[in-house]
Amino acid sequence: MFNSILDFLIRNLLEFLILLLLTRFYLQAAKVSFRHPLGQFVLALTNWLVLPVRKIIPPIKGYDSTSMVMAWLIALIMHSLLLAITPWPYDFASGSSLLALALTATLELVKMSLYLLFAAVIGQVLMSWLAPYNPLMTMLTGLTAPFLRPIQKIIHPIGGIDISPLLLILAIQLCLMIVGQLEPMILQSVKLIG
Repeated sequence: MFNSILDFLIRNLLEFLILLLLTRFYLQAAKVSFRHPLGQFVLALTNWLVLPVRKIIPPIKGYDSTSMVMAWLIALIMHSLLLAITPWPYDFASGSSLLALALTATLELVKMSLYLLFAAVIGQVLMSWLAPYNPLMTMLTGLTAPFLRPIQKIIHPIGGIDISPLLLILAIQLCLMIVGQLEPMILQSVKLIG
């Protein structure tokens, strides 16, 4: 019972922090202004972690590499903690365990990036119907446009309806299924002591 509560808290709190760090990275990469309250929220909740580490890990080619590296490290810590609270004694020092945890942390970033993109597409579709001139649309468009444009070049609006968001959502769900299958397979490589 206690382990399941601890698992829930670790997973949800650290995944939320990973999501915030990835949002910060992608908004900066898309050159979206952080002036919107959502951007200010992301900065307020991540500055404490990103700004001190930025002195050690500078931006690479204009990208906020600090946010990405910190998201990966937190994913690595999260998966290590989740395995540590299980009843099985894992050998975290073995090479195969370290590699499995590093790969799982990378998959976690892929998964959270896909969730972020999924939410941005849904948000953009809803905002386009309900409040197309809301300043949040600029932020959502900045996140989704690089993925929607290639689809829109191939499939034009049908009867005046743009179905590219639907196709992107289907592609995201397919990718999430693949990631969901890979994660347990990789974690099986973490060695038990003995």
